[in-house]
Amino acid sequence: MIKMIHPIYGETDYRKIDPAQLNRNIPKGRGMIKWAPFATMPEQFLDVKRQIDAQTKIERPELSEDRLQEINEVLHSVLSKQQPVYIDYYIDGTIQHTKMYIEKVDQWAAIIIGTTVNEGHTYFVSFLDIVNLEIITESI
Repeated sequence: MIKMIHPIYGETDYRKIDPAQLNRNIPKGRGMIKWAPFATMPEQFLDVKRQIDAQTKIERPELSEDRLQEINEVLHSVLSKQQPVYIDYYIDGTIQHTKMYIEKVDQWAAIIIGTTVNEGHTYFVSFLDIVNLEIITESI
């Protein structure tokens, strides 16, 4: 093996230089500090997540009288034929979408009770939260 020595600086590998000749004023630095990702600070992570979620929230949409009448007609049609529907509803600053069978309309509580097409979960959706209601025409 050929030993290469730098023509200006001499030997550059500090392991090969006599310790008495090394400069003692060289800072050590931080040494080996384990890297901690951002998610290891749970309080800060949760606060940033809450702020991001707050930025994506929207206000409850207000529907026109014509749109409310269309939703009412679709609702009556679906109840008589037991057809599944796509329902878009407002909840906690977001619009959620799901396919469901409408089982009951509770006029006193102003809610629609239905079960999802795939999972069979029961949903209670307020009349005020309904944004859109469409009959599913394709087979499930």
